[in-house]
Amino acid sequence: MALKHEMIANDLAEKIKHQQFCPGDFLPSEKQLSELYGASRETTRKALNHLTELGLIQKLKGKGSLVLDIQKYTFPISGITSFQELNQALGLHAKTKVLRQEKVKAPEYFGKTPITAKKALFIERLRIIDDAPAVLDQDYLLDPPISELPAKVAANSIYAYLEKQLGLEIDYATKEITVEEVPKDIAKRLDLGPNEPAVIVRSLSYLSDTTLFQLTTSYHRPDKFKFIDFARRKKLSTN
Repeated sequence: MALKHEMIANDLAEKIKHQQFCPGDFLPSEKQLSELYGASRETTRKALNHLTELGLIQKLKGKGSLVLDIQKYTFPISGITSFQELNQALGLHAKTKVLRQEKVKAPEYFGKTPITAKKALFIERLRIIDDAPAVLDQDYLLDPPISELPAKVAANSIYAYLEKQLGLEIDYATKEITVEEVPKDIAKRLDLGPNEPAVIVRSLSYLSDTTLFQLTTSYHRPDKFKFIDFARRKKLSTN
């Protein structure tokens, strides 16, 4: 069951998507939203922070939460958000087609990072939005800590299963984003044209005890998504 702040964020995201709140509009104040949803100010603030991370709003000091123009689906860079969570938050009505799920030998390296695990579960999934391919995800779930995964889980949310059923605490990830031409088989699955590149996100994901548990390569159609980050200026002390 979704937490209260997630339910509020999902409802506001739906309203933004269907232009009940249009680009350039301000959302109701935290106080008004708290009264509307019967929630505490802290819960409402968490919901608004989630919308900020998704690139749907920008919080302006002294003014409120400004709705941004989303012409493409947004992918947060700095956070760890599963596709299923994004699907629900943005109301993508996306479908997931599991192309492959099998036990394999873990790669010795992922990019320049050496991998110590010897075994892995390899999962390949195609994300379909508006009846068109949008994302191809290739995941290695390392063993240990993950030795098994029910077949139906891959079509839904792996993270929900890992956190709620296995009790794993997913904490952080490192990501590399590039724009490259892709192998012909991947281009075909994404319905890319000749010499048309894809946006590739390579991620290493870790548990709270720093255990590396997932290697992901995600191929995105560049016309379907924009990638967003929320950054604050932090001054470094100088001597």
